[in-house]
Amino acid sequence: MTRHGRPDPGLRLAVAVCLVLVAIVTWAICGTAEAAPTRATVKVAPASALYRHRVEQAASRAWGVNASSARLAAQLHQESAFRADARSPVGAQGIAQFMPSTARWIATIYPTDLAGFDPWNPQQAILAAALYDRWLFDRVAEYSQGRMSSCSRWAFTFRAYNGGEKALNRERALAYTSGADANDWRAVEPYRARAEWAHRENTGYPKRILLTLEPAYLAAGWTGVATCP
Repeated sequence: MTRHGRPDPGLRLAVAVCLVLVAIVTWAICGTAEAAPTRATVKVAPASALYRHRVEQAASRAWGVNASSARLAAQLHQESAFRADARSPVGAQGIAQFMPSTARWIATIYPTDLAGFDPWNPQQAILAAALYDRWLFDRVAEYSQGRMSSCSRWAFTFRAYNGGEKALNRERALAYTSGADANDWRAVEPYRARAEWAHRENTGYPKRILLTLEPAYLAAGWTGVATCP
């Protein structure tokens, strides 16, 4: 209401308070969203589109009906951001970052699929990564007696891919002798049998793939189902 054509002072105060409250609520909502980006804000590697068909083929070859192109793509993203010419400071090569000795060895495990395997060849390296994942996946649960979740199994698979089976097995053994669950990736994480920097990198590797990158590739339409909640 107005008096003599001029706004009521009480009404002006009420409107001003409302506008301040709206501004505060808007800042809180938008500011929080900007400060803490969700998984959906992570972008897939632009180069992934060039290799999508090959990733799908390789995942299917290794896993059949249970294939997840999103998970394999997430791993390749973490390894090289889909750069076929990537080289690490320690000598890992190509899109899947195989060490030369590992490349030679995996070719003997899958002589038909990986005959003449060259880690610099992205088509071959994508298949090699999928097959190596499958080989490790079968091994990490060998003595679990069915007590290992799919999330832990994949986390251990990726840790073995990144830092080797032997170090991972030593750390799982340390967890076991300390009374922790050696079949749970979170329970094993605090136990270290390698340099601190290497352990930090190795435990972060599956988290980045399974909790951040895989959901991003699934959101982008790549096939599969999220491994970890």
